[in-house]
Amino acid sequence: MTQKKIDVIIPAYNEEQSIPLVLGDIPEDWVREVIVCNNASTDTTAEVARANGATVLDQPRKGYGSACLKGIEYLKNKPEVEQPDIVVFLDGDYSDHPEELPVLVQPIIEADYDLVIGSRALGQLESGAMMPQQIFGNWLATSLIKLFYNMNLTDLGPFRAIKWEQLLAIDMRDPDFGWTVEMQVKAAKRGLKCTEVPVTYRRRVGVSKVSGTIRGTILAGHKILWTIFKLL
Repeated sequence: MTQKKIDVIIPAYNEEQSIPLVLGDIPEDWVREVIVCNNASTDTTAEVARANGATVLDQPRKGYGSACLKGIEYLKNKPEVEQPDIVVFLDGDYSDHPEELPVLVQPIIEADYDLVIGSRALGQLESGAMMPQQIFGNWLATSLIKLFYNMNLTDLGPFRAIKWEQLLAIDMRDPDFGWTVEMQVKAAKRGLKCTEVPVTYRRRVGVSKVSGTIRGTILAGHKILWTIFKLL
């Protein structure tokens, strides 16, 4: 447990089955507030999240980054003394293991890191949890980031923790698939102190909206590569 104010932002699109599992596994004594950003869901994601104790925000504009930006906007509108010290981003599909949150924030609390990525490449990956094109895409993107920005990380994993002041400083903008790579590239360009920790990753609950379709995979891959070169 820590004295730091830690808030969690969860982008969620049609995750009524998985969201109670995610919320149930977040260690309550580590987290002050859990914010579920309901990203134009057509199911009962919002109601289920609210019933399980989350603060629910509605973001009608579809897009992973749009949902995350909604959560950041909510925190920015709080009085300064009530804003968090650390923000954790976590997917709503139960592929991440929320109980590993203390391991993720530990480098920030104990070693003053600015950004910590939960690396699926270094951790335990359940068979079928990531498609071959996702694994290759992660390798390619992180290799390019290392080449162009001198940041030696192994994954673009969605489970990540960042100091609130640094999250504001990097001024996140991407509304969709480029969100994770934008954060890592901007962190590298700003010279933030970054590291990664191994995390466990399992097959998601339900059908993936990105890797589960050819169109989604191509669009995500294109946007990630475009973002890496755009920010040069």
